[in-house]
Amino acid sequence: MGLLSRIREDLQAAYERDPAARSKLEIFLAYPGVHAVWFYRIAHWLWEHNLKLLARLLSEFARFLTGVEIHPGAKIGRRLFIDHGMGVVIGETTEIGDDVLIYQGVTLGGTSLTKGKRHPTIEDNVMISAGATVIGPVTIGRGSRIGAGAVVVSSAPPYSTIVGIPGKIVEGEAYRRAASQLDHAHLPDPVARALNALSAKVDEISRQLAEIEERQNCLEEKLLAQAFPTDDSARIKH
Repeated sequence: MGLLSRIREDLQAAYERDPAARSKLEIFLAYPGVHAVWFYRIAHWLWEHNLKLLARLLSEFARFLTGVEIHPGAKIGRRLFIDHGMGVVIGETTEIGDDVLIYQGVTLGGTSLTKGKRHPTIEDNVMISAGATVIGPVTIGRGSRIGAGAVVVSSAPPYSTIVGIPGKIVEGEAYRRAASQLDHAHLPDPVARALNALSAKVDEISRQLAEIEERQNCLEEKLLAQAFPTDDSARIKH
């Protein structure tokens, strides 16, 4: 794919995903997340052609200009859009598929000091919200959504919604909606769901205990009446 075609594709992806964008010219001139991806493309080409020092220098220069750090050894697919971009870190062995959306402050980091695969694999159409962290050689399935501030340390199946610390899956493969439709202000809360379920269970148990206690009191009254009959009941017997 030619350089101009790739630039047009990246501009179109940003224009479609950012409602604040008024024109592609504005994106071309004033979107650091887009600039960071373009710098990465050049640095990655240098890295692949064994010009690693030059690639690292270019990536450091891009970090200085954009606030986005992308290691030139990472493998990134088409139409990646980094919205705002400041503070995004993408490690060396990270793999990112096509049509991925990343917000500011996201870290795709590693947990191991050994060589080899130590960073995440992000499949196609994944959305990662602001401040989220994905650590280690985990795989985030296609179409998944990671909530703001989540810390993900384990793999997730396709079309998952992941929130919390550590990240918990609250939606599974049956929940297929566009990743960009994640409502950042109303994220599902798995802890609250568990507490609500526990509270409902306690209420049910309390109701059942009240019924059992009421039946026991009735039974005790009957037994007492039979054991110690009143004067009226005794006269009736005579």
